[in-house]
Amino acid sequence: MRKKFIHILWGFLAICILGVFLIFSAIAKGWVGYVPPIQELENPTLKFATQIISDDAQLLGTWSLSKENRVYVGYEDLSPHLVKALIDTEDARFKNHSGIDFRAFFRALVKRGIFMQKNAGGGSTLTQQLAKQFYSPAADNVVERLFQKPIEWVIAVQLERYYTKEEILTMYLNKFDFLNNAVGIKTAANTYFSKEPKDLTVEEATTLVGMCKNPSLFNPRRFNERAKGRRDVVIGQMEKAGDLTKAEADSLKKLPLTLHYRRVDHKEGLATYFREYLRGIMTKKKPVRSNYMAWEGQKYYEDSIAWINNPLFGWCSKNKKKDGSNYNVYTDGLKIYTTINSRMQRYAEEAVMEHVAGYLQPHFFSEKKGRKNAPFTNRISDADVKMILDRSIHQTDLYRYLKKQGMKEEAIMKEFNKKHPMSVFTYKGEIDTVMSAIDSIRYYKHFLRCGFMSMDPRSGFVKAYVGGPNYTYFQYDMAMQGRRQVGSTIKPYLYTLAMENGFSPCDMVRHVEQTLVDENGRAWTPRNANHKRYGEMVSVKWGLTNSDNWVTAYLMGKLSPYQLVRLIHAFGVMNKEIDPVVSLCLGTCDISVGEMVSAYTAFANRGIRTTPLFVSRIEDNEGNVIATFTPQMNEVISEDATNKMLTMLRGVINEGTGNRIRRIYNITADMGGKTGTTQDNSDGWFMGFTPSLVSGVWVGGEDRDIHFDTMLYGQGASMALPVCGLYMQKVYDDKSLGYSQDEKFSIPEGFNPCGDILDANMPDETTNQGLDDIFE
Repeated sequence: MRKKFIHILWGFLAICILGVFLIFSAIAKGWVGYVPPIQELENPTLKFATQIISDDAQLLGTWSLSKENRVYVGYEDLSPHLVKALIDTEDARFKNHSGIDFRAFFRALVKRGIFMQKNAGGGSTLTQQLAKQFYSPAADNVVERLFQKPIEWVIAVQLERYYTKEEILTMYLNKFDFLNNAVGIKTAANTYFSKEPKDLTVEEATTLVGMCKNPSLFNPRRFNERAKGRRDVVIGQMEKAGDLTKAEADSLKKLPLTLHYRRVDHKEGLATYFREYLRGIMTKKKPVRSNYMAWEGQKYYEDSIAWINNPLFGWCSKNKKKDGSNYNVYTDGLKIYTTINSRMQRYAEEAVMEHVAGYLQPHFFSEKKGRKNAPFTNRISDADVKMILDRSIHQTDLYRYLKKQGMKEEAIMKEFNKKHPMSVFTYKGEIDTVMSAIDSIRYYKHFLRCGFMSMDPRSGFVKAYVGGPNYTYFQYDMAMQGRRQVGSTIKPYLYTLAMENGFSPCDMVRHVEQTLVDENGRAWTPRNANHKRYGEMVSVKWGLTNSDNWVTAYLMGKLSPYQLVRLIHAFGVMNKEIDPVVSLCLGTCDISVGEMVSAYTAFANRGIRTTPLFVSRIEDNEGNVIATFTPQMNEVISEDATNKMLTMLRGVINEGTGNRIRRIYNITADMGGKTGTTQDNSDGWFMGFTPSLVSGVWVGGEDRDIHFDTMLYGQGASMALPVCGLYMQKVYDDKSLGYSQDEKFSIPEGFNPCGDILDANMPDETTNQGLDDIFE
C-alpha cells in the first residue's frame, strides 16, 4: 500500500511537471495568452519625450504624450547608488538568475500563500516586473492576475536571452512611472530633486527606489513621512547587502526627506512661448486652403510660403523614419538643439518682468483705477466697450461649447454673467475670488502684453524669445504670431528707400508741415509732436534722429508708396495686406516682432537680411544627426545705403529718441536703433542693434483701445525701450557670454555719408557727434 502511494505521488508529480512544461510551451508558442513576437522583444516599444535643448546645452523642456513624459537615460548615466538600491531591494539575486528566482518564488508562495504574511516580500524578479510593465494590462481581480504570472515568467526568460543585466535595469528605470508626470528615472530625478540621475545621492536614490513598490502610496510629495519610512527600508536593504555600513545606514536614516520639486509642465520653465511656437511649426501639416477659415487667407498665405521655404516648418510631415513612418515629436525621443541661449533667455524674461510687470503694470492699474470703462481708454464709448467684450466672449471655448449644446444667445449671456468661485492670476500668485466669466475676461484685459526677440544678425541664431508676460495665462504669442502697428519703427525702411534713390543723410529739408495728396486725390497732413526748429532747414539725419513726421512725409512725397511696400516685403515682412498709401510712412501697417528683428539685421549686417534660425540640428534617440539647419539670407540694401543708414540710426541712440539707452541704462556699445509709438499710445516699440545682436520689443494692451492715456508712460521710449536696456545690461554684465561693448560696426575708413556735400567739414563719424552742427 505504501509503495503504491509513493508511485501515485511520483506519478502526480510527473503529471504536474509535464503539465507545467506543456503550459509554458503553449505560452511560449503563443497558443495560450499573449507573448510578443521576437522582433518586439528585441525592440520593445518605449515612447520617449522629445528634449528641447538650448545652445549652451541646458534642457529647456520636453514634448510628450500626457502620460509618457519619458526621457531616455543610459546605464552609464545612472547613479551607482540607484543601481545598488534597486537590486538590493527588489531583486537581491538579480545578477544570478535567468529571469525567474525560484527561491524567492517558493518563499513568497509559502509565506504569503500559506501563512498569509503580507510583509513576506514578492517573488517577482526585476525582469518579471519589466515584463509586467511592458506586456501585462492592469488585472481586474486576483484570478486574472494569477493567469498573468506564467506569461510574465516566459517573457522574462526571453528578455534575459536578448538583453544584458545592465540593459534590463536601464529599461526598467526608463519605463517606470514615478507619477506627477515623471515617467522614467531621468524625469523623476529632475522632477523630485532637480538633478540628473547620475548625481543622485544615496538618500535621494533610495527615495526613488522606494517608490517602485507603490509610487502612489510612497509618493514623497504627498506622503513625506510614509515615503521616508519606505526610504529607510531601502537603506536597510542596502546595509543588509553590504553596500552600506551600519554607521552609514544609521546616519542616512536620520536625514529628513527633502525634495527640490520641479513640476514638469510645458507651461512652465524657460522659453515657454518659444517651445510652443517651435512645437507648432514643426508639427504643421501641408497647408490646404479648405482647412483654413474664410478669414484666414493671410495665415494660409504665410503657411504656404513657409512650407516651401522653411525646412523646419512641417518638419515631422516632411521627414520619415527608417520604417517609413513620419517622425513624432511626442514619442520618438528626439533631441532638438535650439539656438536659444539659456542665460540670455533668462535675462530677457527677467527684463520683461522687471519693467512690464514691476514698473508699467502698477502705473497702468493706477491710471485705470475707478474708471467706468477700465481697462479701456475713456476716449471710447460704452457701446464700443460692449462690442469689444462681446467679440472676446465669442472667441472663448466656453461660448463655443455652450453654442454647440444648442443654447440660445440670451441664455449664453446669462451664463457668462453668473458669478462663480475661481482663482485668478496676479503677479504675486493666484488669488481666490468670486466673479463672472465676463468679469474675468475684463480682468485679464487689464494686463499689459509684451513681445521680445533677440538674434545674432550674422548667424541668424535666435538667442532669446519672449512672447508674453506669463504663458500659463496669456498664451497668445506676441513675438512671432501676433502683429501690431509698428509706428515710427517703420521709418528706417522709408529712409533706406530714400538712400537707395540718391538721398543723403545731409540733404536739407525745411522743417514745416507737409501735405501729401494720395492717388485718390485726398490730402493728408501728418501731425508732428516736434515743433522745434520750425521753419528752419534741417538735415534728413536730423529728421530720423528726432523721429520727425514732417521730414518723413517730405521723403514720402518724393518716393512711391508702392516702392516702399516692395521694400518692406524684401525686408522679410510677410503681411500681404500692407496698403501702398502715403500714411504708410508713419507705420500704419501690422508687423510682428520677429519680422521686425529679422528686418533690422540688414542694418547690422552690411545690407544682408538674415532670417531667424530657431534650431541648429535634430538628433534621433540613438544620437544620430538627422537634420541640420542654416540661416537664409538675402541682400536688401546696398553697402553704401547701409553705411548711410548706420550713420542715422546710431544718431537715434546717441542724440535722439533712443538716447535713454545711454542715459539711463549706461549702454556705451556702438549701437543703432529706433523707437516707435502708434496713435493714442496703443503700441510702444523699440528696435536696437549692435554688431552682434539685434533686439526688438513691443508692449501694449490686448486690444488697441487698452493703453496709457498719456505719453509719460505710453510712448515707445517709456514702454518698450527699457526692456531692451535691462536685457543688454544683463548680457554685458555676464562676461561668460562673450559680448563686448568695445565692438564697432565695420564702416569703411573714410566713408562720407554726405557724398560730396561739405566733404571738408565732415565731423568725426567714430563718435557720430556733430553731424548737424555744420548746418547751424
